[in-house]
Amino acid sequence: MHGANGSALSAQPPRLLGPAQIRGLAAELGVRPTKTLGQNFVHDANTVRRIVATAGVDESDRVLEVGPGLGSLTLALLGAAGSVEAVEIDPVLAARLPETIAEYAPAQQDSFDVITADALRISASDLSGEPTALVANLPYNVAVPVLLHLMSEVDSLRTALVMVQAEVADRLAAEPGSRVYGIPSVKARYFGRVSRAGAVGRNVFWPEPKVESGLVRIDRTDDYPRDAQERRRVFEVIDAAFAQRRKTLRAALAGWAGSPVEAERRLRAAGIDPSARGERLGIADYVALAQTALP
Repeated sequence: MHGANGSALSAQPPRLLGPAQIRGLAAELGVRPTKTLGQNFVHDANTVRRIVATAGVDESDRVLEVGPGLGSLTLALLGAAGSVEAVEIDPVLAARLPETIAEYAPAQQDSFDVITADALRISASDLSGEPTALVANLPYNVAVPVLLHLMSEVDSLRTALVMVQAEVADRLAAEPGSRVYGIPSVKARYFGRVSRAGAVGRNVFWPEPKVESGLVRIDRTDDYPRDAQERRRVFEVIDAAFAQRRKTLRAALAGWAGSPVEAERRLRAAGIDPSARGERLGIADYVALAQTALP
């Protein structure tokens, strides 16, 4: 896969898909969007332009896209980024994408690659390059696991901009102490700064979903170790703290620490009040707590 040069990008920007093209492609492929795969295709050109602008990608970026579907967001990304590698679980859709790119973005077709795979199972070695940005309309039923998996597996990602169910977007961007702050909120912050980046209405999708959508952005920081073992240790404490979120941390972490007494010792060692609850702690607290488990 080669990065497209600037002149090609500016000379022939990709044409974008509208409602008629989306329905036409779906009919040609005999595709009915399935709930199982969380398929809702974006058919509004202004929405995909806004997503790309919010992602802030340019010709220096190699974009990783998950669930490209019929290619609406892919085409907009190819108009801005140096290259796009898409991961599509549906073999029928994956097989059609290169043809769509050749038809609607001929100047950028050498800058596009697609792999047929489950995004929850891929690792960096499955990709043809080192992506710098994740931009995706994630399948809503697996959005959080996919986002956390890719941020864990693909070290080269510097930013992520994902479209998810509005409620999930709120949860990911929630601050400690908020009613919706939970496991996704804390784990996402392990990777960097998390922010809500806009709302997306239902009418830009086909079929129209029953829920509102939202954009979430992560800007990668190197505040915490990228080491997989270290990350697992931190995530174990987070899971334990929220498994019984109504309990004090002394009680909630008893299983993780081996006893309530040991949980209290570790909490105090990390400078945390044992009578606090998990939703009051920020990611730095959980990292400090995981350190207390080391021999």
